[in-house]
Amino acid sequence: MSGVPEGVPCLLMRGGTSKGAYFLAGDLPAEPALRDDLLLRIMGSPDERQIDGLGGAHPLTSKVAVVSPSADPDTDVDYLFLQVAVDRAAVSDRQNCGNILAGVGPFAVERGLVAAGPERTSVRIRMVNSGDRATATFPTPGGRVDPTGSAEISGVPGAAAPVLIEFPPGPRPLLPTGSVREEIEGVEVTCVDNGMPTVLIAAASLQVTGYESPAALEGDRGLAGRLRAIRLEAGRRMGLGDVTDTTVPKLTLLAPPREGGAVTTRTFIPVRCHPSIGVLGAAGVAAGLRMEGSVGAGPARLEPGVDRMRIEHPTGFLDIETSLGSTPEGLPSVRRTAVVRTARKIFDGTVFPRSAGTAPTHPHPLGEQR
Repeated sequence: MSGVPEGVPCLLMRGGTSKGAYFLAGDLPAEPALRDDLLLRIMGSPDERQIDGLGGAHPLTSKVAVVSPSADPDTDVDYLFLQVAVDRAAVSDRQNCGNILAGVGPFAVERGLVAAGPERTSVRIRMVNSGDRATATFPTPGGRVDPTGSAEISGVPGAAAPVLIEFPPGPRPLLPTGSVREEIEGVEVTCVDNGMPTVLIAAASLQVTGYESPAALEGDRGLAGRLRAIRLEAGRRMGLGDVTDTTVPKLTLLAPPREGGAVTTRTFIPVRCHPSIGVLGAAGVAAGLRMEGSVGAGPARLEPGVDRMRIEHPTGFLDIETSLGSTPEGLPSVRRTAVVRTARKIFDGTVFPRSAGTAPTHPHPLGEQR
């Protein structure tokens, strides 16, 4: 029937502490502008409630994975992550997402891109956004993805099958600015990139404790202004250019641990305060804490000789393993990063986008844009 939008095959999954729509690349337009317009209509943006689409009115539930067979002989699939803005007509490919990454391996098996093993399956993944690689290993008893298991992660109720994600060293320097510690806007920071451009800041240097709730931190207008200024300059120094309209670099405030972990964190993505912490953001924190002289050296409580550390966040913790080496120039470099996540298929079917040209006239009905 004329005017009726065509449906698109889609698998909605929870990956880690995020939720997103997973698509085969061949089911979406190849032209980025057409693809992004379609995804905005599928997710229901721009609208603070995303009431007319799949999105959940928060950056953590407005995510998309586009997966395809990889032409790289060293990887099985390519994974493009797209962050769909909630209250703006914007789609960004400027970052990776380690939580949505947790669902890419199971999705690849579900869609027949990778054959399942009789007990476990490992899927080698190229993250198109950055060129980084990861290997996801998960149970496939009887040659089928089985999401049931006993692994628990903070921020997700219940338990599920573990997805072990291992990250080899990426192609970019761990210290994009070449400095372990530097000053931006009068605040000492450490800029790292262990799969996600991240700026580490001691919470006390911004006159907050680092134990505040996300809502309290988001409501602090003075803090928001300082963080914005730091982020813009850090982005420039890290080689990211003008980051005004992007979601990277992330900013993570650090404070001494309260629950027996290595450090307490509050992460901004980039304006909203994360209710937990992203996998790749945690990888950056873990690497930063291990650098002598970094801003994390003060707040951190590390166990000598142990690769695993527990990173505390507003809703619990994330355990991650990281070990460092050094470059020929004597700068820190990453040897290995590994983390356990979980993922679960929520539905598999056809999604019907909003009709083209029907974006809301007033995309911010519930208040000003944040």
